[in-house]
Amino acid sequence: MNAAVCSACKTKEAFFYRQYSGERLCKKCFTQSIEAKVRATITRYHMLNFDDHLAVAVSGGKDSLSLLHILAKLKRSRPKTNLTAVTVDEGIKGYRDEALDIAATNCKQLDIPHYIVSFKELYGFTLDEMIFRAREKGQTELTACAYCGVLRRKAINAGARQVKADKIATAHTLDDEVQTVLMNIFHGDIARLAKEKPVTTEVHPLFVQKIKPFCEIPEKESALYAYVKKITFQDTPCPYASEALRNDIRGMLNRMEEKHAGTKFTVFKALERLRPALEETAKKEDFKVCVECGEPSALVLCKACELLGHVR
Repeated sequence: MNAAVCSACKTKEAFFYRQYSGERLCKKCFTQSIEAKVRATITRYHMLNFDDHLAVAVSGGKDSLSLLHILAKLKRSRPKTNLTAVTVDEGIKGYRDEALDIAATNCKQLDIPHYIVSFKELYGFTLDEMIFRAREKGQTELTACAYCGVLRRKAINAGARQVKADKIATAHTLDDEVQTVLMNIFHGDIARLAKEKPVTTEVHPLFVQKIKPFCEIPEKESALYAYVKKITFQDTPCPYASEALRNDIRGMLNRMEEKHAGTKFTVFKALERLRPALEETAKKEDFKVCVECGEPSALVLCKACELLGHVR
């Protein structure tokens, strides 16, 4: 039986079957399709201006490094766009050091400046120290991911401001976006559901606007892109990841996608259609500054400072 031929170029042997679209693609056409989809997403959501200074949140994993390589390639046609990689060092022993080295190596290869934001310097504790202190005090209702999620977002924003970036690009994939949608539904958090979008709304001068060029790229395809392009990335899972609700939702969505190809895109597009109505329903937050750290907050004390108060 003859091997399947690439649906795009009609000449080379296909190596990947894209189940939700029915395409069979060779390696070259597959990588070109990912790059074209990212360019189309950037254009559709008006993510970039020609002279933006873009901070790219780089963790050292497959998604963030695939995005960094694609944006570096895109920069060649946008010479006035500047890129700076920003990596958050949470201080997770036996895990983050490897990621920092990998991120630094990729940045050097692409000739992109690399800036590191440290939990220890920013908050006075590493994540490991925070979790140890919280558990020592019997505070077990919050997982490590609950602390990390809030504090990482604040650290990335702080890092982007420190490098004077106009915007932050994060490598949230289609899977990440859909998982977040379901998590917010399970938590009954309509306000946060309304805020989850490919380009965040500018609500306060101290918040650097976030863009998500990978929001329509499935995680599996982001990983495959990294393998095909021979990008070195960290594939060791975070030691705290098993505690997260997101893991359960990821498994459920992957099972649904396997049985019903296109499920993830359907959920993503449904939210896009619902968002105008959700934004009308959700209460508009009046942002002020946190009394503790001076960062923008909807409350008198921001969530990050509230969490840090638990471990101090």
